[in-house]
Amino acid sequence: MMDPAKIEAITKWPRPTSATEVRSFLGLAGYYRRFVEGFSVIALPLTQLLRKGVKYSWNEEREKSFEELKKRLVSAPILTLPCGSGGYQIYSDASKKGLGCVLMQHGKVIAYASRQLKPYEVNYPTHDLELAAVVFALKIWRHYLYRETCDIFTDHKSLKYIFTQKELNMRQRRWLELLKDYDANIQYHPGKANVVADA
Repeated sequence: MMDPAKIEAITKWPRPTSATEVRSFLGLAGYYRRFVEGFSVIALPLTQLLRKGVKYSWNEEREKSFEELKKRLVSAPILTLPCGSGGYQIYSDASKKGLGCVLMQHGKVIAYASRQLKPYEVNYPTHDLELAAVVFALKIWRHYLYRETCDIFTDHKSLKYIFTQKELNMRQRRWLELLKDYDANIQYHPGKANVVADA
């Protein structure tokens, strides 16, 4: 449970007036990022202000991002600890803004993870972005998933057949090797049903 003093500090946090103040807010918010679904995508307008050479300019999009993060931080969902082994599920999704995933066990959320796309990933085709989200999830939660059976749900149907595809590029081959280290079953889950991980 979040400390009541921290909740008050977040709700009363004034609008940042400089990149330094944005960095300070994101530092606090980032500490709780695993409790906030889609954190990196929500924070994107703010993190753009921290890039080198970007002039500080507060706008409606940044205000919305700031207020949404504050709201999500004080109403963060309750996460559960893993209970024994097995029953793990990952819901992953990718967009042109970022990767998002949720780790669940027996229908309960254990953790959220998300990140913004790296500059070179922006040009990846959708198939590769969706596969990148799966790889991201497996890497970040390796300590839970290694030597465990898990179901991975994606809204990109062709990923279901990744293990039997004949023509793969080098990146896909490298990722396929990583996937083979896990007892993972990739399943198609239509986009509308995969709202849990929408990036």
